[in-house]
Parts: sequence; C-alpha cells; structure tokens
Amino acid sequence: MKKVCSVILAGGEGSRLGILTAKRTKPAVPFAGKYRIIDFALSNCVNSGFMDVMILAQYRPHSLIEHIGAGGPWDLDRELHGGVRIYTPYRSRELADWFVGTADAVQQNFLFVKDRRPDVVILLSGDHIYRMNYRELVNAHLAAGAAATLATIPVTREEAPRFGIVSVDDGGWARSFVEKPKDPPPGDASMGVYCFDYEVLDRVLLEDHLDPESSKDFGKDILPKMIARGERVFTWPYRGYWRDVGTLDSYWEAHMDLLSDPPAYDLNDLGWLIHTRSERRAPARIGAAHLESSLVTHGCVIESGATVVRSVLGPGVRVASGAVVRDSVVLNDTVVQSGAHLERAITDKRVTIGAGARVGGPGEKLAVVGKGSEVPPGFVVHPGGEVAHDVEGGDLVGSEVPDGLSVYTRRRPWEIPVGRRRS
Repeated sequence: MKKVCSVILAGGEGSRLGILTAKRTKPAVPFAGKYRIIDFALSNCVNSGFMDVMILAQYRPHSLIEHIGAGGPWDLDRELHGGVRIYTPYRSRELADWFVGTADAVQQNFLFVKDRRPDVVILLSGDHIYRMNYRELVNAHLAAGAAATLATIPVTREEAPRFGIVSVDDGGWARSFVEKPKDPPPGDASMGVYCFDYEVLDRVLLEDHLDPESSKDFGKDILPKMIARGERVFTWPYRGYWRDVGTLDSYWEAHMDLLSDPPAYDLNDLGWLIHTRSERRAPARIGAAHLESSLVTHGCVIESGATVVRSVLGPGVRVASGAVVRDSVVLNDTVVQSGAHLERAITDKRVTIGAGARVGGPGEKLAVVGKGSEVPPGFVVHPGGEVAHDVEGGDLVGSEVPDGLSVYTRRRPWEIPVGRRRS
C-alpha cells in the first residue's frame, strides 16, 4: 500500500455560522451533543487506517488545539510513525504570512508534508459531517492512474451555487470545474475531498504560488487549471450522507437529521465510530419528564415535569420543571429555568434562559443565543432574533429581541468573568 498523508484544512472563520464562531474556528464548533465538527474528518482518517494526519489551523485555533491535544482519543498520540500535528501560520525569515487560501495553507506547510515522504496526499475539509472510507478513494485514484481525484456528490440546481461544480464524462474524468457558479452548469458538487499524487501536488502548488493572479485556492485556481490543460483529474462519486454545516440553518438541519426515524446519519454505527475527547461527567439524570426523539448526553439533568422533544442536549444541560425544549440544539451547561420555552433555537455553551422566557418559536427562522449569555425571566427572543455572546440582562433593552435584530454585550473583554472566555 502506498504511504498516505492526510491534511485537514481547519482554518476557516465560519462567518456564516454567526455567533457560534465568534470565539472558535468552525471545525471546533460542538456537534451532536458530545462531538466537535472536526471529529468526523479525523475519525474518517483513523477508521480508514490513515494514521499520519496534519491539521492546518488559522482562525481562533485555541479551542481546536485544546480539543485535539496529543491525539489520544483517536489513537494518534504517536511519536515515530504517524500521529497528528497541528500547524498554524508562522513568521520566518522568508516570505510567510496568514494563509490566503486553501492552496496557500498547504503550500506554506509543504515542507512538513515532505518530511513525511508520502506517495499520496489527501486534502480534507475539517467542517463537514459525513462518513467516508478514504482508502476506497485512494484505491480508485491509483487504479485510474490519475494525477488528482476529487470526491463528488449530487446536488440540486438550487444548492449548486454554494459548491464547486464538476462536469464529468462517461469515464469519470473531470472536464470542467466551476467554483460556486451563479448559473451552475450540469454536474456534481465537489465535496472538498481531494487526492493527489505527491509529485503532482508539489508541482501545482509551486506553480500556483508563483502566479500573481491566483487567489491560492484549490477550487478556484488549481483544479480548474489542471482540468483546462488536460491533466488527468478523476472523480469519485460518493452516495452516502454528507452535510456542509457552514450556515446556522444547515447546522440545525444536520442535528434534526440525527433525530429522524431512522436517522439520516446513525451515530451508533459500531463499525465506524466517531471518536472524540469526551468530558468526564456523571450519567444523565432524568426525572418524570416527557422526552421524545432526542439526544441527551452525559451530565444532563432533566427535572420532573420538563418536556424535551426533537432536541439535542449537550453535556451538563439542565432543564427545570415546567420548561419546554422543542426542535432545538442546546450546547453544554446551558440552564433552562422553570416555565421557559425554547423552540427552533440554538443556544451556545453556558447560557441561562430565565424562568418564563421564550426563545424562538414556530416558523422557518431560528433564534440564537451566544456563549455565556443570559436571557432574563419573561424575556422573548423572537424567531430570527440573536443574542450574541456574553450578554447579560443590563445589555437588553425592553422585553424582547425582534426578528432581524442582534444584541451584543456592552462590556469590554476584560470586564467579562474569566470563566466565560473559554470556548
């Protein structure tokens, strides 16, 4: 078997996730109660038998670095052969700066790829939810004798402008690649999963680096140019579950996928476990409450008389008697006090929802409350309203946050208690 190096691109700011990425990079955003988004790409590497992993981080990497640590939960705490390493932008005597695009991120760290002496390099996005055996991708790449291979998935014409669209001939070879087209041509979407021969990747990265007109991106520059000049770029169609959780709506929808019957993505597949760094918490304690079609993680306390329906509760969430949580994603250590009502809502870590308060409601729009914020008793955050991180009662004017309004804290960072700054 060829030697494979896996490179996970995890530097994205994730601005479309709004206040969920105000204090952390998108791959470090919690998902499905106990995981982080990056756990899925990282677990795919390990489950595929690829134990040599590089993670390229940039925007607010602290939470990601703390979560990965030495890689123990993924059996990647290795010194001599393989293991996981995290690389961030650095200054040197030569020209080096913040990563400009995905290709620039790999180019700036390519010496570390060379140190591993791989035959094949797979490039992965660290912010998608899916289960994939990368070994099958690599085998298809080698069998085709391709210079590069990209995984593709069908999308509707309405979804296509969000992705790179690949036109493919009958033999599976790419004939065109257009990144996020306004008027998409027929074709499948690129999943942001690429497989390159090492020598080819070395060559095209250097060419791109020396091109002053390039935006230094695989989807915008490198792959379209390779296809246009007739290089052998193969496609590998993927037909399993895959979700780009780059927006608040898609993040919420991916959680609801876990709660369907049967689930669109089954986390209980023992043949392909998603590994993570779990918090050490007591088992969940549930009183005489009403629970329906939900995920409840360790450390949760759901009191008698509470109602939780089609929701995901992260570690340490407390739902008091008389409170209702419906169609919502509630992250770690949030407290929902008596009589409070959450519906189609997302609350980040350590949020307090006061007694009788309402966050969200029926309809299509989501209500969002940021990390460490407090919604006072009786207060209303309407669907489409947002309360940013570290907001307290004094920051809120009146008795409601209407649709389309985002409320931010008036305090300076040094005025916020230290315990609330962690991500």
